[in-house]
Amino acid sequence: MKKYISFFKIRFSMGLQYRTAALAGVVTQFAWGFMEIMIFKAFYEADAAAFPMSLSATASYIWLQQAFLAFFAAWMMENEIFDSVVNGNIAYEMCRPIRIYNMWFSRSLANRVSRAVLRCFPILLVAAFVPAPYGIAAPASVMHFVIFLITLILGLLVTIAFCMLVYGLTFFTISPQGLRMVFVSMVEFFAGAIIPIPFFPEKIQKVLEILPFASMQNVALRIYSGSMTGPQMQKTILIQIFWLVALVLIGSALCRFAEKKVTVQGG
Repeated sequence: MKKYISFFKIRFSMGLQYRTAALAGVVTQFAWGFMEIMIFKAFYEADAAAFPMSLSATASYIWLQQAFLAFFAAWMMENEIFDSVVNGNIAYEMCRPIRIYNMWFSRSLANRVSRAVLRCFPILLVAAFVPAPYGIAAPASVMHFVIFLITLILGLLVTIAFCMLVYGLTFFTISPQGLRMVFVSMVEFFAGAIIPIPFFPEKIQKVLEILPFASMQNVALRIYSGSMTGPQMQKTILIQIFWLVALVLIGSALCRFAEKKVTVQGG
């Protein structure tokens, strides 16, 4: 365990070095979030009663989504991992007395957390001073905030576990680009990154909520905004835990199988 903690610390320290890039990201994400809210505002002005969430709740959802983008963005997979498999450098890592899956997981976790640390606080601070209903509102209750933090961490771990599955599948492809594009598109759409899941038709919404994509950002952001309460909240947390365990077990088994079958050509 100590060696994986060391991997985490090294990658976390490296991630904190890119402060200028983080500042540019903050400006871009704030502009994008404000643009999204203005688009939703136009729809709400047509018929606010037709939407399952209030404009204030939707604005909070969007600001949290932007603040913790590094936690949930599937497209923030690590190119270094893909390259190590494609160019054969994975052979050097396989010679070390470590488990590839655990090392990649700790590095991915550190990479996402370091990016979020640099970006989330400035975005949340500015969003807190944006006039209602366009800014971020306070959580529905203290309990909602505590559960939000728990589900936020679970959502982060589910996202990483899903990305680990994609890394594992890279062993069986010539180029990871097609695989990456397909999975990123699926996550962005079905996880509620483009359109919040409550905005989908009810039948489709029920299907999406039991898929692993909904266990990423959807749960935490909806709990904070108060659009998910009571038994539904408990059910979704259990689904989050289920998918976290399932994806870790599947991804770990896939990596072990791939390590036994991988062949590195050239040198």
